[in-house]
Amino acid sequence: MASHAIGTRKEWLAARIELLKAEKAHTRRGDAIALQRQALPWVRLEKSYRFETAEGTATLGDLFRGRSQLLVYHFMFGPDYASGCPSCSSIADGFDGIATHLANHDVMLWAVSRAPLAKLMAYRRRMGWTFPWASSHGSDFNADFAVHFTEAQQRAGIEYNYARQAGAGPRSKEESSGIVGEVAASAGTDAATFTRDLPGMSAFVLEDGAIYHTYSTYARGLDALWGMYPWLDRAPKGRNESGFWLRRHDEYPAEETCVPSA
Repeated sequence: MASHAIGTRKEWLAARIELLKAEKAHTRRGDAIALQRQALPWVRLEKSYRFETAEGTATLGDLFRGRSQLLVYHFMFGPDYASGCPSCSSIADGFDGIATHLANHDVMLWAVSRAPLAKLMAYRRRMGWTFPWASSHGSDFNADFAVHFTEAQQRAGIEYNYARQAGAGPRSKEESSGIVGEVAASAGTDAATFTRDLPGMSAFVLEDGAIYHTYSTYARGLDALWGMYPWLDRAPKGRNESGFWLRRHDEYPAEETCVPSA
């Protein structure tokens, strides 16, 4: 017996048309939110930041590469990680395809992480990516944009996603052996170290030689950038998540991939 309600085509069509009303309202609301996002005041950056890239040392201004807009994905890859966060890696799997389109529409897309450049480039080669990735190792960039915290800050409580988060203190055995510990172990570190770097994205604009911060989002605010989730939200069983299921794309068993053999 089917585990879900069964209906006739006529019943399905009536329900689908009703859903369409909600989807259209959601789309219009999304358009309005996008305009509200773009209307945020710009904040001029007075501080200088330096990064290491495959082309050498660069300033934040250099990352624009002649464009007027810059989007940065704050990729969780701390100096003590052995490999990048698997969730961030899943998001980044979609970057190569869109980065070219953005670059030809006056927008540069970069990933930025605190790990040394050599680690980032080795991991990029492993993943088969080509999008630009900069190391902010030794810079205040990640801390200033609320995606890196010291151990002392972590214990006292941090400001993340525009809200105060309770102090973590020493990670409990339960948490360290739970999902956080599992994901941390997959990055080659422990839960406390892993969660001193957190995900986010930030937007910048370059105008008349000045750089302005225009927007940042964190946590579930990144869902819209996570290519697989809009698809899962339209699949019959939705996200259907139980525990931490996703893996880096080269870690799935071969028989579970959808790539046909040669």
